[in-house]
Amino acid sequence: MPPKARVTEDMIINAAVEVVRQSGFENINARTVSGQLRCSTQPVMYHFSTIDSLKKAAYRQVDHLHSQYMMNVPPGQDPILGIGMNYIRFAVEEPQLFHFLFQSGYTKENSLLEMVDSEELVPILAAMREGAGLSMEKTRNIFITVALFAHGYASIIANNHLEFDEKLIAEHLERTWNGAVLAAEQEESNENG
Repeated sequence: MPPKARVTEDMIINAAVEVVRQSGFENINARTVSGQLRCSTQPVMYHFSTIDSLKKAAYRQVDHLHSQYMMNVPPGQDPILGIGMNYIRFAVEEPQLFHFLFQSGYTKENSLLEMVDSEELVPILAAMREGAGLSMEKTRNIFITVALFAHGYASIIANNHLEFDEKLIAEHLERTWNGAVLAAEQEESNENG
């Protein structure tokens, strides 16, 4: 008789992410996760003594997936607009994961300013800084403007209150980006001049 397959912590986290994807973060529990894995609840409870610790681990995994998704901008596309559109597109394609990330209370940051200073945002801010050619402080301000706009669109779409019109949203996002860059350039000019 072959040995039983070992259920690892990573397998459990991935199963919890699948539960979120299919039915929402509220449904993460030992029974739903073990059902996803087709095993007893014992391995789930062995690796995670509380369901909250499992939800936090699943949240980190979803956050990582979201960051990878956002940074997957096709060559030749403006990285800033690509990142913004990917943020919105993620809400379209993965509404339950989007809810988990931004509407569940599991985020580490308590404010947008804390999020801007998070380690996970470094590659996104670096791409924006390169695209804008401005200081990091100005880039942060641009990010806040664009992030609020993109998050607003994504939230409305994820909550099924707006149809995803990629062309229209891309035009609005580009206007937001251009306006934020123009405002930052004017501020920088006033400061230097």
